Amino acid sequence: MKKQTLFSSLQVIDTPLTIENKLAAFGMTNALLDLCGDTNQALLHFWTLPPTLILGLKDRHLPELQAALKTVSSNGYDHFIRNSGGLAVVCDGGVLNVSLFIPQGASQHLSVDDGYELMKQLLQQTFPSLPIKNYEVTHSYCPGDYDLSINGQKFAGISQRRTTQALVVMAYISILGDQNFRGSLVREFYDTGLAGHQNTFGFPEVWPQTMVNVADALQQPLTIQEVKGAILAAYQQQGVQLDSTTLMASTQSPQFQKTYTKELAKMQKRQLGI
Repeated sequence: MKKQTLFSSLQVIDTPLTIENKLAAFGMTNALLDLCGDTNQALLHFWTLPPTLILGLKDRHLPELQAALKTVSSNGYDHFIRNSGGLAVVCDGGVLNVSLFIPQGASQHLSVDDGYELMKQLLQQTFPSLPIKNYEVTHSYCPGDYDLSINGQKFAGISQRRTTQALVVMAYISILGDQNFRGSLVREFYDTGLAGHQNTFGFPEVWPQTMVNVADALQQPLTIQEVKGAILAAYQQQGVQLDSTTLMASTQSPQFQKTYTKELAKMQKRQLGI
C-alpha cells in the first residue's frame, strides 16, 4: 500500500469513558462502523477508560476464570469482556485507544494487511523519531502478528473489525504510566486462571519487561492529550481536513442511537457468566 492518505477529510470524536459506561467502548465501535459504511466517510475515535482489564472471548476458557478475575479486582482494576476474539489487554489513564474507520467499496477495498499497515504508518508519522517495527512480541499480553514495538518492546496492539461497507482498525497505545505493573497484572491473571491446568488455548506467558510506554521510549514526559494532538497534526500534514463537530452531531441522531442501543445490549448480554 502506498504511503498516502485514503481520504481527504476525517470526522473526529473523543469519548473519555467511565466505569459506568465502559461497555460503550465497543457498543459505539460497532455503531460507528455502520455509520462509516452508510455515510462513506472516514472516522476517527479516541477513547480512554479508568483502570480496566478488557478480556477477549478466548479468555472465557480459563479453567479458573473467577479466581483470576478476583486478582484483577484486588489490584484495583475493573473488567469486562469485549465482543471479539483475542486475549486480555489493559486500559487505564495512561493508555490511549484509537479507532480508524474506513469506508469499503468497489473503488476502495483494503486487505487485512493494508488495514494494519495504515495504523502503523499513522503512528510512525505521529512519533517520527521512534524505530517502530511490527511483528509478534511473544511474551507480551495479547500477542499478535501486528504488535508494534520499539527496540523489541511492544507499545501497541492492533485489531480489526469489518463489514461489507467499512472496516475499523483499532489500536491500544501505552503512552505513560506503570507499564511493568500492567504486565504483572496480566501475568497474575493468567497464572491464577490456569492454576497448573494444561494450557490448551495458548494463553500467553507474560513477561512484563517485553512491553514499554511511548513516553519511556522517547525518554520524555508525554500526556494523552499531547498524543491525540500529534495524531491529528500528522493527518493535517497530509492535507486531511479534520471535522470535530459533524460526527458528534451524527451520534445524537435517532438512527445512530437505535443502532448504538442495540449494540450496547449485545455487549451487556456478553457479560453474563463472567
